[in-house]
Amino acid sequence: MREGWRRSWDPVGGGTEVRPPARGEEWTAADGPAVLVGLARALRAAGVEAGPDRVEAFLGALDVLRPAVRSDVYWSGRLTLCGAPDDVERYDRVFAAYFGDAVSGGRPARAAAPARSRVPVRAAAAGDRTRSAGDGDAVPTAALAATTEVLRHRDVAALNAAERDQLRRLLAAFTLPGEPRRTARLRPDRRGTVDPRRTVREMLRRGGEPAPPRLRDRTERPRRVVLLVDVSGSMAAYADALLRFAHAASRGGGARTEVFTIGTRLTRVTRELTHRDPDTAMAAVAAAVPDWRGGTRLGELLRAFLDRWGARGMARGAVVVVLSDGWERGDPELLAEQMRRLRRLAHRVVWANPRKARPGYAPLATGMAAALPSVDAFVEGHSLAALERLAAVVRGVDDA
Repeated sequence: MREGWRRSWDPVGGGTEVRPPARGEEWTAADGPAVLVGLARALRAAGVEAGPDRVEAFLGALDVLRPAVRSDVYWSGRLTLCGAPDDVERYDRVFAAYFGDAVSGGRPARAAAPARSRVPVRAAAAGDRTRSAGDGDAVPTAALAATTEVLRHRDVAALNAAERDQLRRLLAAFTLPGEPRRTARLRPDRRGTVDPRRTVREMLRRGGEPAPPRLRDRTERPRRVVLLVDVSGSMAAYADALLRFAHAASRGGGARTEVFTIGTRLTRVTRELTHRDPDTAMAAVAAAVPDWRGGTRLGELLRAFLDRWGARGMARGAVVVVLSDGWERGDPELLAEQMRRLRRLAHRVVWANPRKARPGYAPLATGMAAALPSVDAFVEGHSLAALERLAAVVRGVDDA
């Protein structure tokens, strides 16, 4: 499989089947391994620790099994890419969203199946159409997943309705854990310093006999994440995707996530995003936010956030992410001053600008130019792949 896949028409399943090229055939499709690596990227964005060693084991398992059969792809990934019980549910959600159908493990998919894109295929030889009786669940795995892999790099503003629906299913599988930090709280551990109280209690329990020393070490907790999402008119094409990204971030990852919308007003929407269903959460946000598609007053709203929330502890030691194109109708000096103030409070300040990916872009807008000196990481935010990288930057594993 790692040498390449070839598409052929499958008359039994009524769709395309992906199989290794026969002996003497040339590699005519290079998207097979890329599709599976893309699945691993989506799993990492959802919080599954699918590292290079696990991806290599996944590809090795499919070398032995049948990459054209969905159940083989599903179980190969589940057994090699998942390392903890919590990873299984995330894996199921990502697999269903990525391949656009129910998983083959006997569980119903938690997301509706997207419309399948038509992929040009060529007729197969008669010998290619033979399948075993247990291959009834063979599906066009690579065709749909390759479409998803292309979708990951598409600009959100250029997507059609069907592609937006597929993007929403992929965004629902996101997590956004904060960068881990060591706390002052101590807990029993196999390494660390000696815990005198537990050591003495263990010796008393043994009747005064010597006992191995009990150790303790500091715990790790993810830093708080604060998202400031621009919903002004210039960000209208990206607001829905960014808010769905914020919804997924606020529901998983282990860190407390606070979400605000900014435009002409500052609105805290953390409570509205607690709804489990993304569509219900988006409806609640739409009802709570009064300044959709309005202007932008970044400096005034950032000052309001710091005065009411940030200085009281919400931004202190947190990772603050601003998702905006940087257009500012107010005084840019005020924005620069408040960004410096935010930088002193927060652990890291990340700015995600969807327009950064455009050819020839330069941060010449007055608001962006004023804020950039106080930003630790300046990243793109126009596509699913860009949001995956943003999640890695927030976790502290990727520097912009």
